[in-house]
Amino acid sequence: MMEKEESLHLEPIPRLKTISKKDFLENYVRPQKPVVIEHLIDEWPATQKWDLDYISEVAGEKVVPLYDDRPITSEQKFNEPHTKMKMADYIDLLKSKPTNYRIFLYHLLKEVPVLQKDFRFPDLGLRFIKQLPTLFFGGENSKVFMHYDIDFANILHFHFHGKKRCIIYPPSESKYLYKVPHALISREDIDFNNPDFKKFPVLKKAKGYVTELKHGEALYMPEGYWHQMTYLTPGFSMSLRATPRTLTNFSKAVYNLLVMRNFDNYMRKLKGQKWIDYKNEQAIERTHKKNKV
Repeated sequence: MMEKEESLHLEPIPRLKTISKKDFLENYVRPQKPVVIEHLIDEWPATQKWDLDYISEVAGEKVVPLYDDRPITSEQKFNEPHTKMKMADYIDLLKSKPTNYRIFLYHLLKEVPVLQKDFRFPDLGLRFIKQLPTLFFGGENSKVFMHYDIDFANILHFHFHGKKRCIIYPPSESKYLYKVPHALISREDIDFNNPDFKKFPVLKKAKGYVTELKHGEALYMPEGYWHQMTYLTPGFSMSLRATPRTLTNFSKAVYNLLVMRNFDNYMRKLKGQKWIDYKNEQAIERTHKKNKV
């Protein structure tokens, strides 16, 4: 008899066609549960217009920052791009072959104001941060490592053009995810699409969710949720962010922004790569100790 292949403990994220503000707040925001809303933005011009060809047409001359999946090093500054390219050339690359190059947290709507007419903030009872949203682009098979957001925002994540796979975990599962200390990430060498349970056995205890987002669909990720994305096809996404609902999470966000990030940057300058290596070792040691492995 063949031995059953082990896999992550993931259940499908619930899906709805549409939702009222009352149901969204009562059933998902207050209990902090994720949901995919398939037709939330059918009325947005973006749903009809936004694809890679359209972005190339209106923003092709913009020079954009690109990132790949190389591990974080002490030489790399926070959010420092690995290379730059004209948007039209980048989109041609996305359409021609798989690539690891991604764009993240890019203010395309600020750079190309005509795009601002194509969306509006949904009336769902969230306290949206009314700044222009950021966009994320990726090529086929490119991945975003497992992390949670520094500001503990409630996030509505909208996908355009193609499909992406989203694996998410609630904050309660942090103790199983090999969290790197003084950081917002899990170990970068964990492949959540094909995890190595011999090296990372505690991952089997983590209970999370998974979905495949298609064009025009919206994913609600509650505050502090871990998330890892894999672009199954070339495509791009946009996030709207809402402030944390609890004082506890607001305090964590302030700590992350004012204390943790500055301390980590200081230690990188002081210790260099030794600090990065130490944190990665501690991610395994602390996780295994906490879970008696």
